[in-house]
Amino acid sequence: MPAFAIYLLAALTEIAGCFAFWAWLQLGKSAWWLIPGMGSLALFAWLLTMIDTAAAGRAYAAYGGVYIATSLFWLWVAEGIRPDRWDLTGMAVALAGSAIILAGPR
Repeated sequence: MPAFAIYLLAALTEIAGCFAFWAWLQLGKSAWWLIPGMGSLALFAWLLTMIDTAAAGRAYAAYGGVYIATSLFWLWVAEGIRPDRWDLTGMAVALAGSAIILAGPR
């Protein structure tokens, strides 16, 4: 599976897992939300181990840009708040940084 697809799945599972905790603590949802949330966070961690790199830190650093982009997509789709131009500019900068980290010659 290509690195970008792994990162995208990892971001979705991390955001879903963290949102389960948010829903419980901030939105007053049942503590039962924590069970799928913890499963989602475990899946997130497993997915990051599938990145083909010799250094975990490099995989995590490159993941950051994809996480930012996916978080803004979540903001728009799940929370109904459209990202503004500053959100989108920051996302573009973060994705450029991720691309440099992933594509750099080693």
